[in-house]
Amino acid sequence: MTPNDILIFSAGVGSRMQPLTDNMPKPLINVAGKPLIDHALALVADVPVQNRVVNLHYKAQMIRDHLAGSTIVYSDETDALLETGGGLRHALPLFTCQTVFTLNTDAVWRGPNPLVDLLAAWEPAKMDALLHLVPTQNAIGHKGAGDFKYSPGGPLQQGLGHVYTGAQIIKTQTLNLIEEPVFSLRKLWDVLIERERLFGLETSVKWCDVGQPESIPLAEAMLENADA
Repeated sequence: MTPNDILIFSAGVGSRMQPLTDNMPKPLINVAGKPLIDHALALVADVPVQNRVVNLHYKAQMIRDHLAGSTIVYSDETDALLETGGGLRHALPLFTCQTVFTLNTDAVWRGPNPLVDLLAAWEPAKMDALLHLVPTQNAIGHKGAGDFKYSPGGPLQQGLGHVYTGAQIIKTQTLNLIEEPVFSLRKLWDVLIERERLFGLETSVKWCDVGQPESIPLAEAMLENADA
């Protein structure tokens, strides 16, 4: 099934972004002249989704005010932060189908749109989730050693080598594999790896992890420099 919905993760407290997040939520931090959430929404504009969902927790009203007048639907987590997996499950009543995009707001991309590329590569007969990846050496501003072992066309494995960029397509019925109400999607991905149903996609996109203040100038340089 082709995704008709997208969940844009915007609920985190942004502790790694302090002190910038002392007075605003991380999705509203400016990079290259516009808030991170606007960079994410620009990607969404290029794919044929009918339903854009934003989850909310920390300083939720500021995000509502910023997006006032839009057709965005909100998944309210102000009572309890549910992490990515729990947040996706909480948003289920707002979706129109059982296959959805999800997108993080703490990164910027330049080049091919990762959502467009994911949609072109999506094969629901063999995949329960398809994650957009970059090689560790191309992950600007990222301090980790990688999330997965990746081979084109094959299922992902545990290990190092490639970094998840924060964009994916996932079947929401897979959430039934996890019982806890609060959990990271990484726990679900571990189950899908065991079942050989988790896949990845690497493209030529430029990507910067904007998870800490020192990454902002790196992201702005990447966006400005066509040769970067």
